[in-house]
Amino acid sequence: MNQKERLTASIHREIEQSECYGWIPSPAEDDREVRCITFRDYMDRCLYDETDGYYKSGHVRVGKDGDFYTSSQVGSLMGEKLASCIDQLINVDEEERLTIVEWGAGTGALSRQMLTAWLDASRPWLSRLQYIVVDSNPVHLNEARSCLEPVQERMGEGGFIAFMTPDEARSVLQGRRERAVHQERDVQQQTIIVANELLDAFPVHRVQQKNGQLWELGVTTTDSTELATSTANATASAAAEKGELFKYVCMPLSDERILSVLERDGIRLMEGQIAEVNLAAEDWIAELGEMISRGALLLVDYGHEAAELTAPHRMHGTLLCYKDHVAYDRPFLAPGEQDITAHVNFTACKAAAGAAGWNVHYYDTQKQFLIDHGLLQDLVAHDGMNPFSEAARRNRAIRQLLLSDGMSEAFKVLVLHK
Repeated sequence: MNQKERLTASIHREIEQSECYGWIPSPAEDDREVRCITFRDYMDRCLYDETDGYYKSGHVRVGKDGDFYTSSQVGSLMGEKLASCIDQLINVDEEERLTIVEWGAGTGALSRQMLTAWLDASRPWLSRLQYIVVDSNPVHLNEARSCLEPVQERMGEGGFIAFMTPDEARSVLQGRRERAVHQERDVQQQTIIVANELLDAFPVHRVQQKNGQLWELGVTTTDSTELATSTANATASAAAEKGELFKYVCMPLSDERILSVLERDGIRLMEGQIAEVNLAAEDWIAELGEMISRGALLLVDYGHEAAELTAPHRMHGTLLCYKDHVAYDRPFLAPGEQDITAHVNFTACKAAAGAAGWNVHYYDTQKQFLIDHGLLQDLVAHDGMNPFSEAARRNRAIRQLLLSDGMSEAFKVLVLHK
């Protein structure tokens, strides 16, 4: 079996053994009760299954050879402006060590851009810097090692770059926090976390207002799923091609926090409307708040305030899938072989941050963030004779970051500090 077939079979077994039940929202099915799992658990398996998950299965997922681009692939400007922002947040004395973490670093492009900017500016704290590259994908970490090897050589003695999985990074940060508490130190080493397009890939709960009540969307198997786990069956192959391996059901809310979060954010769904609730993002922000007593958290992601995410024109939520640089909304099409994302609710992020002791230092669109950090001043005059000159390429990158189909305004930058 290939990756999709293995993961499909594994999810099928999980559904068969589940103690959760839902019903298929279709008159033709006469509300038949079936075993199911939450969409959140389905998305988690598709993206983070240890063997066949999209982000753990060993392929490069970002850039030209992947399924999507991030802003760090548009020249070096995004990294340079984030480096400038972090410069303003750093507050360390001449002896103190500093930790900067990129969480969800991919192949290391953004980290290279930021570190290069600091090296070019000869920042004195570089000799005391511990820079941690965090990613779930082992191939991404290997690519990042190669990408950052020249940067490590420039850093020389003292400063160093480490490469970790999320669990390893949590262990390091938690251990440092516990040692600081044990030693009764009032001030912990400053730690700054950068997460570029990370939260939109956290598994989300999907909910729907139906018959005047809020239900969660679960996932069950189609009649063809058992056949689809066998490569010898032609019917299975046809079903797999159509993406008919799983389907939605309605089920009771699996987590009581779902309703409280929607109420907190002032969300009231219309009849039939679907929305996503990203409890994992809130948990992650809170977790970092517990581990970091002095530092900052920079979040860059595609998203909006709660009111915009649940506006009348968004009746079907914001869930999107990406494969081969094509976007679509069929999460059951290719388990483990496609990215699945949902727009980030920044109202929820700010609320979770406040509850975890973070303060909002900055919040605006990515476009405004780039302008605030001098992007327009980076435009340079040139004779236009050579469209491949460094000046021409840099100017094109600036225009793309600011004007690319409104994406720079759909992306937000949230900077938290404590």
